[in-house]
Amino acid sequence: MVERLGKGLGDSLGLSLTYSASKVVNSVEFVISDRDKEILRTLAKKVAEISARPIESEKRKLWYQHNDLEDTRPLIFCDPENGWYEIIPHDQLACKGDLARIWEFKLRKEIFWGEKMNDDRVIEPIFKVQYAFQEFNRGMQESIIGGANNGSYRWDAPLKDYSELESLHFQKIDVDDGRTDQLYNLAREIFANILKVELEGYWWWSFGLTWSLVNLRGIQQVMLDMYDHPQELHQLMAFLRDEALSLLDFLEMNNLLSLNNQGTYVGSGGFGYTHQLPQKDYDRTKVRTQDMWGFSESQETVLVSPNLFAEFIFPYQLPILERFGLNCYGCCEPIDKRWHIVSQAPRLRRVSVSAWANVRDLAEKLGKNYVFSRKPNPSDLSYPKIDEEYIRKGLRETLEAARGCHVELIMKDNHTIGRNPENVIQWCRIAREEAERIMG
Repeated sequence: MVERLGKGLGDSLGLSLTYSASKVVNSVEFVISDRDKEILRTLAKKVAEISARPIESEKRKLWYQHNDLEDTRPLIFCDPENGWYEIIPHDQLACKGDLARIWEFKLRKEIFWGEKMNDDRVIEPIFKVQYAFQEFNRGMQESIIGGANNGSYRWDAPLKDYSELESLHFQKIDVDDGRTDQLYNLAREIFANILKVELEGYWWWSFGLTWSLVNLRGIQQVMLDMYDHPQELHQLMAFLRDEALSLLDFLEMNNLLSLNNQGTYVGSGGFGYTHQLPQKDYDRTKVRTQDMWGFSESQETVLVSPNLFAEFIFPYQLPILERFGLNCYGCCEPIDKRWHIVSQAPRLRRVSVSAWANVRDLAEKLGKNYVFSRKPNPSDLSYPKIDEEYIRKGLRETLEAARGCHVELIMKDNHTIGRNPENVIQWCRIAREEAERIMG
């Protein structure tokens, strides 16, 4: 999951709306005024207070049991994503400095989750900061056309002809140790004796490869290539696979990875709490990929047949997934028609059951052997007033079909929540009522 700046905060910072949160942090000055520091401390104390509630320990225990495939009630998580900018508009931020406003926004989200949302997300007494780094492209980059104010866009794919394939080189990252230390130490100074500050290596969302593939070649052209240029497409997929493996080697060798077996968001929904990671021989000095959750998906190939997916996509994802201790698979694409292929992923634990999947079919296939990560349609929350009965009916049908599975209900991918923060609060209430009903 790549957290993006929405219109309000992006405009207030004068930054591109397509920047990920880590890139935004990399682009601002690491200075926070005394006034802004006091505002952040006050908010951090509230987060710490919420994190100390007994219910946080209860929720944490549920996630551990759930991910370790023990029986629990269905777990509930809601991340409004771009809807956050309708919950916390930029004109409600009190800080003045750019970095302070980013951190304030982050803390206010924690408080809203803890005080209003009433889902199963655990509020931890932790404040995470990311490495400062530069990212270098592959030698060619897509040109984005449109996209202003977080709107629709298209892109001009740069790899026009496979004769240019030799021009590609692996993406590289260059970590700025000085700026990273500056950011980390600034956070420790501000949140001292309030929240534990952790440096987090957040370098990827997915190792699906096909997002990069269609950016380079174009989604329509990729599908034509499966017939017209199969050998060249295999070469391009092999390049993207080897690039991903090279990145993992670099991060592991330079001790830039972070454990994601606790309150870290993993895959396309849910949290990483598990007693099965890290590995038993983990020595606490160096995180390896085998100590972590991995994740892959291929939403871009949703219209590709299972046979072509099995030929051109999954074989290149498989060596990457083999590096990780536990794996998640899938996002918005329906997995049911690909299950005979995806189920070959090693140590697969969490499987996405999207709004477009055959819920009953996947429930039978997953049974008690996997986490059934259900993603209701985010458009349910896009109206100024939600249709409570319609939402309740959909959740009830899911829970009935998946009775006996290890179910989590994940509301995400919201581009808007109808400019009504009550929508997410009500969705969590309905989901909790239906989860309790199915257990009753």
